[in-house]
Amino acid sequence: MSKLFERLQELIPQWRAERAEMIKNHGSMVLSECTVAQAYGGMRGVKGMICETSLVEPDKGLIIQGRPLLDIMDLWPEETFYLLLTGDIPDEETKQELIAEYGRRSHVPDYIWDILYAMPEDSHPMTMLDTAILAMQRESVFAAQYAKGMTKDQYWIYTLEDALNILARLPGIAAGVYRIRYNKGGLIPWTPGLDWGANYANMLGLPDPNGSFADLMRLYLHFHCDHEGGNVSANTCHTVGSALSDPYYSVSAGLNGLAGPLHGLANQECLGWVIETMEKFGGVPTEDQIREYAFDTLRSGKVIPGYGHAVLRVTDPRFTGFNMFGKKNLPEDPVFKTVDRVFNVVPKVLEEFSDERVKAGKNPIANFWPNVDAGSGALLYHYGLTEFQYYTVLFSVSRSMGMLSQLVWNRAVGTAITRPKSIGSKFIREQAKK
Repeated sequence: MSKLFERLQELIPQWRAERAEMIKNHGSMVLSECTVAQAYGGMRGVKGMICETSLVEPDKGLIIQGRPLLDIMDLWPEETFYLLLTGDIPDEETKQELIAEYGRRSHVPDYIWDILYAMPEDSHPMTMLDTAILAMQRESVFAAQYAKGMTKDQYWIYTLEDALNILARLPGIAAGVYRIRYNKGGLIPWTPGLDWGANYANMLGLPDPNGSFADLMRLYLHFHCDHEGGNVSANTCHTVGSALSDPYYSVSAGLNGLAGPLHGLANQECLGWVIETMEKFGGVPTEDQIREYAFDTLRSGKVIPGYGHAVLRVTDPRFTGFNMFGKKNLPEDPVFKTVDRVFNVVPKVLEEFSDERVKAGKNPIANFWPNVDAGSGALLYHYGLTEFQYYTVLFSVSRSMGMLSQLVWNRAVGTAITRPKSIGSKFIREQAKK
C-alpha cells in the first residue's frame, strides 16, 4: 500500500465529515448572484462549484492547496500531484515511491501504437492524444469494478488507480505522438528510475546535454497542472465525471475542451506574434520597435496574444517563473530576449491604448499584464520544440494532474451529478417586464 493511498485514507473521512457539516450548517447560504449578462456570457464569475485543489486570486495568481505558486516553484510533478491530492508536500521517500510507481505503470499497450501509426499523417497531435486516452478506456479499473459492483465509498480507490495509470502512461503516449506525427524516428522507451518530467523530456528525443530541458519539463508540467475548477478542461472533466464516467472518458473530454483555440492554443499564438515581430524588424527588436508594432497590432483591431486574463489582474506568477528560468538558462536566446523586451513595453502600450479607447467612448482594457502563455513558448522553441501544434499536448499532460486530482476528490466526498437549471430568453424577457 503506497504512502499516497495511506494518506488519502486518513484524509477522506475528514473531508466527508467537513462536507456534511458544511451542508448541514450552511446549506442555505447564498454564494453568488447571476446576472443576465453573466448567463449570456458563459457564467463568468458565478460562484457555483467547489474545487479544493487550487484557487486563482485576481491579485495573486495560482495558489495550490494554500501555497502561492512561486513559493513552491521547485516542486517536481510527482510532488505536485501529491500536493494537489492531499494538501501536503511529500518527503523524499514518498516522492521516490511515486516515481517508482509511475515506472511500474508506464507501459503503453501495443494496440495504442497500432492506432496512432494508423491515423492519417496530418492528424492534429491533440486528436492523436485524445484518441489514445479514449482507446485505453478498456483498461479502466473503475469501470471494471463498477460493473462487478462496489460501494460508493470505494469509488475514489479505483478512480485513483485509473488516475495513476493514466498519468504514468501519458508522457510515453505524448512523446510517441510527437515522434510519430513529426517523423522523428522510433519510439523511445521509459527509463526506469527517471522521474516523470525527465522521462517525458527524454522520450521526446530532443538534445539535452546539460539536463536543462528536463528541468524545463518539470517546471512546465508543474506550472500548468491546475487552475481552479471552472476553466473549460477542468469543468468539462468534472461534468463528465459527475455522471460516474470513468477517468478515461472524463479526461479525454476535458482535453477535447483544452484543444479549443480559446483555451489551450494561446502559447503558440503568443510565440507566433513574437516571431512575427522579429521577422518584421530583422532580429531582436528594440523597445521602440516593439512599441510601434504593438500599437499597429492593437489599432488594426487585433489583440496582443498572451496579455490579459479572464481572472488575473497582475502579472501571472507562472510567467514570472518562466521568465526567471529563461534569464538563468538562456539569457542570450533571441526569442527569449524579445519576449523579455515585450514584457517591458506592452503593459505600458496597453494602458495608453486603453485610455485612447475610453476617450473614443469604448470600454477600457481590463488587464495589461502577461499570462503564462506570453513566455512559455519561447522556452520550448529554444530547446528545439518548434512544432507549434504540439504545444497543447504538453499543456494536456500537465493539466491531467489537476483534472484527475479533482476527480478523485469528488469521488471521495460523493459530489452529485452536475445539473444546473437552464432558462431561455423568453423567460428573461418575461421576468424583466415584472
